[in-house]
Amino acid sequence: MNDAAIRPLLYPLLLGGVHVDELPTGSTRADVVHITPSFMHGYELKGDADTLKRVPNQLKCYSQAYDLVSFVVTQRHVPGLIAQLPLWAGILVATEEGLATLRPAQPHEQVRRRSLAFLLLAEEVKAFLKSRGEKGLSRLRNHELGSWLASAEHIPLPELGAFVRQQLIDRLPQRLQRREQAKLERQQHAIARQQRKDELRALMARYAAEDPDYYARYQAPLLEAELQQL
Repeated sequence: MNDAAIRPLLYPLLLGGVHVDELPTGSTRADVVHITPSFMHGYELKGDADTLKRVPNQLKCYSQAYDLVSFVVTQRHVPGLIAQLPLWAGILVATEEGLATLRPAQPHEQVRRRSLAFLLLAEEVKAFLKSRGEKGLSRLRNHELGSWLASAEHIPLPELGAFVRQQLIDRLPQRLQRREQAKLERQQHAIARQQRKDELRALMARYAAEDPDYYARYQAPLLEAELQQL
């Protein structure tokens, strides 16, 4: 089984809230994040062809940002994974029949202010700080806002976490819209490329029929080179 086969088994289990694929998290990307107003649950997926080399870094990044962390893996990874994970990290085993919970995820104490802060966009950080009446924001550049929030120890972590969760939920429609737009653009580019290929092949056939020697010597190399680039 691979990642693409595991995802459809996981999605139906994510009840309430929203889920986001490939969410940048620290120095990695979370495969799936289930976000509700009360918690965030990060899931890392490991298919048969994957390795466990990145598990330590993924565990660190996920646990510093999300309230719950689970690894969804095929059976071949279970022995090696158990040896690397703390007891609060969940493990789900993927088979052709579905997902089986080997160990449920438990709340932990690893969430860090900095990791939460950098899940936000600059304008979201600014809105949050303004809503709290924080001073001195006008002198901060956009790239400095996240660092300022990350060091703001006077802001309760639960308050920041609740704001981050709501922003990620509110941001999902825009994310889906961008994804659909990107998909449409890829389809349009593919159609344009195919049309150009058809035009080139028609030209090549016509030129070859009109003057085979001239075509082979001068026209074919140029047309074939363009065709190869498409």
